Amino acid sequence: MDKKKLGYYGEAAVCSYLEGKGYRILAKNYTVRGGEIDIIAENGDCIAFVEVKTRHTGSLVSGFEAVTASKQRFIIRTAEAYLLRNGSELQPRFDVAAVEYDGERICGIDYIENAFDASR
Repeated sequence: MDKKKLGYYGEAAVCSYLEGKGYRILAKNYTVRGGEIDIIAENGDCIAFVEVKTRHTGSLVSGFEAVTASKQRFIIRTAEAYLLRNGSELQPRFDVAAVEYDGERICGIDYIENAFDASR
């Protein structure tokens, strides 16, 4: 499976995971010039901007480690653009989902709410 397909596979798994927890998916692969957010979802009083990192079992770099400070800045800017265009009274939150794939199936999803924040 190529990298792009693997990413979409992981994102679909996280969407199902979130929906199972009562989230409503607002957007997938939301893109603006200079950034992308994998999943935007709402739950209660929160709007979650979710970065999904899918890795093969035994990968040297975890999905969480792959969300660098630079990547976080791109996500924050993209979230700001989304909120300017769409508005929301909900509290924004930045989450990260690390998906593990063994070559045939999803083995697990680790999910961190409030993985980082927009403070500069």
